[in-house]
Amino acid sequence: MNSIIETVSEITLTIKDVQELETELAQYSQIYQDLFGRREQKEQYALYLQGLMADLPNKSVETMMLNFNGDDPQAIRNMQHFIGQGSWKDRAILSRHWQEVSKDLADENGVAIVDSSGFPKQGQESVGVKRQWCGQLGKRANCQVGVFLSYASQKGYTLLDSRLYLPQEWVEDKAYEERRAKCGIPQDITFKTQQTLALEMLQALHQDGHLPFRWLTCDEAFGRDTVFLDQAGKIVCYFAEVPKDTHLWLVRPKTAVPEPKSKQGRKPKLLQLVEGEMKAQTVTEIAAGLPVTSWSRHTIKEGRKGPIVADFAVLRVVAVRNQLPGPDVWLILRRDITDGELKFFLSNAPLDTPLATFVWLSGMRWPVETCFEHSKQEIGLGDYQVRSWTGWHHHMTLCILAHFFLVRMQLRLKDKAPKLTLPQAILLLKTVLAQPKTDVAKAIEIVNYYHRCHEAAYRSHRKRRLAKFHKTEIPL
Repeated sequence: MNSIIETVSEITLTIKDVQELETELAQYSQIYQDLFGRREQKEQYALYLQGLMADLPNKSVETMMLNFNGDDPQAIRNMQHFIGQGSWKDRAILSRHWQEVSKDLADENGVAIVDSSGFPKQGQESVGVKRQWCGQLGKRANCQVGVFLSYASQKGYTLLDSRLYLPQEWVEDKAYEERRAKCGIPQDITFKTQQTLALEMLQALHQDGHLPFRWLTCDEAFGRDTVFLDQAGKIVCYFAEVPKDTHLWLVRPKTAVPEPKSKQGRKPKLLQLVEGEMKAQTVTEIAAGLPVTSWSRHTIKEGRKGPIVADFAVLRVVAVRNQLPGPDVWLILRRDITDGELKFFLSNAPLDTPLATFVWLSGMRWPVETCFEHSKQEIGLGDYQVRSWTGWHHHMTLCILAHFFLVRMQLRLKDKAPKLTLPQAILLLKTVLAQPKTDVAKAIEIVNYYHRCHEAAYRSHRKRRLAKFHKTEIPL
């Protein structure tokens, strides 16, 4: 006879608990209603928010509206205008969102997480699209890239903010001038790196003051940028992954202004390393020189398949700034116990920070990846078909609100469903939301709509191609 060796958390959800979710979504939607100016905007906002959590093939405006309203081109155009050109302000909505997040997730040891995410796209007309690194595909591809800020605490995690990254040519090249105008990119926009966009979001969250956070985590794409780290370090303790070729000193080298080589000419004014001082080492070289006794094994967190364990070593080092010694920081090394892969992190945490805190922080960047995964799979974070600057940010803002509603659902139902996941939460929600029903008549309407659209697109492409053909001179 088999014996039970593990206790499974009992789920005590009732039908009434689930039925109340529809009312809760309506109440949640109401929190932001006054930030939309006109009645039509309020209605479209509520419908779009519901559509993001509906059972649909994808969450594009066309799919959403065709399944809700059938073949109604005007309704589709109205929603496209609401998302792509609507005058409502993302900043005001997100500021209120931070207040709501604070009510449920706030923690003095809260962790802000910055990361980027790619969205594969076809063609060249969507704002900011370019052949660039796309993390979703794991390679360079035609895509848009967004930079995101999220928040994690012992209570849960969610997305907070987003910025679309515009490649430099999109901002500065004259050849992109027409595309910038079509996409509605603000005329005063300037080129900003992904690190600059992340820093702006972090500073905005800090200045807002509603959501407390003590830590910042990021991957090496941000950790390699020393300007980003120094600026972020003024408002938060960072724990940043850095590349394997990052250089550091184990001991602060001596610097001095060199003596002039002759009495003529200008006297040197800039500090230089004193001759004979040790050169900075790479973190890989430092790791190779550590004795076995420097390492200790720790559990980072409980994963889906059991505890995640790694070996850690920590030491104080001197960072490099413009080839000179910079601030004293912590170097944290994490070694995978299965394949020996090394990860390197730098932190400006206080001197008395215990190793256990660094072990915990090494697992606190994963929540943003989970946010991306769930948001893309469950609420259509990447399903938008708008091409404009405004449309991209509007869609992301409403996806951020939808994600947090599901997080709030998990928290409310925690006592009765302790291990409820976000996909399970949206499964429950879908059972009580009014889902679009596709009968034979509506299916015919949808097919008819797409036939008209495809025919119109074909005629437009054909007209342009013929015009180009007739303008081309035939060589004699």
